[in-house]
Amino acid sequence: MTTEVTDPAQVRLRRWRLVLGGDTADGTGCALSGQDAAMDGALTALYGKGEKPQGGRDRSAGLGASAPSVARWLGDIRRYFPSSVVQVMQRDAIDRLGLATLLLEPEMLEAVEADVHLVGTLLSLNKAMPETTKETARAVVRKVVEDLEKRLATRTRATLTGALDRSARINRPRHHDIDWNRTIAANLKHYLPEYRTIVPERLIGFGRASQSTKKEVILCIDQSGSMAASVVYASVFGAVLASMRTISTRLVVFDTAVVDLTDQLDDPVDVLFGTQLGGGTDINRALAYCQSQITRPAETVVVLISDLYEGGIRNEMLKRVSAMKASGVQFVTLLALSDEGAPAYDREHAAALAALGAPAFACTPDLFPEVMAAAIEKRPLPIPDAV
Repeated sequence: MTTEVTDPAQVRLRRWRLVLGGDTADGTGCALSGQDAAMDGALTALYGKGEKPQGGRDRSAGLGASAPSVARWLGDIRRYFPSSVVQVMQRDAIDRLGLATLLLEPEMLEAVEADVHLVGTLLSLNKAMPETTKETARAVVRKVVEDLEKRLATRTRATLTGALDRSARINRPRHHDIDWNRTIAANLKHYLPEYRTIVPERLIGFGRASQSTKKEVILCIDQSGSMAASVVYASVFGAVLASMRTISTRLVVFDTAVVDLTDQLDDPVDVLFGTQLGGGTDINRALAYCQSQITRPAETVVVLISDLYEGGIRNEMLKRVSAMKASGVQFVTLLALSDEGAPAYDREHAAALAALGAPAFACTPDLFPEVMAAAIEKRPLPIPDAV
């Protein structure tokens, strides 16, 4: 059993030793044992260079092509590191060591820590996935989707319901529809002190409650490989919006072709497996399809989620955005819908869209309900400072 080190200097030295990897030139002179040595081995397998460490113990970098050895490594990192670190290490293993193909084995999928990025990797492998793996893959994807829905659904519905109610506010309400708190606040300047009363020159209220469709939302999602996390989040939000009876939701994915997945919105897992990550990009064609589906422009919000690398006709794309906005459509451009900020994107196209009144910015999942609420109410979007 490893004795816990409490001396601050020794703790710092131990941490530097784990970071530096124990090469002869690391300068720490610190030997590891027990769990520290096991953690060091797991890190070396992924990040090491295959050199002989100072202590004389041979360790070689790399996990090899053996699925059992990778499965053991996955178990080790889950044992020694917190979930957030495990997810980063898994992602690095897929990128650095080419382990994506091993995810086609059901046993391997059962060993990994499921997250949004793993889902993106699985979707990119979907066409190459054998039948024996597909059910396991769907179970992994479903777990991530259900966790995201639990995190995002309640706040999204509450935020958008409030926005829909406010967007339906009228200034000539019937007596029983008057919102007295808002009416008083709006008419304070008309207070008559001698009569101790307010003259309500402007009445504010709500129309009668209705379950009919108030707004139409079209999510237009770029399914190129760099947009994997955005595709996952957008599919979940699409399912949440589709569950609201007062919002008619359409979900469209595109590369050089356009696919309408609206009829699968009741199950975001089906939506995700209906995508095909990778390939080219034709934003103009996708927007042409979305434009053809608009029947009530003044009550429609179109959300384009793309890094804006256009392979189609640039000028036509911009003309379509301009035409939609002129007709009354609220047009939102998101460079990404993920926790990682903006990816590489076409800055020239982003600037052109901003000039049309459709600024492009990256949006986190937590901010997305506020962005949609602002679009529904036709007020300025809450654009982050750093875009």
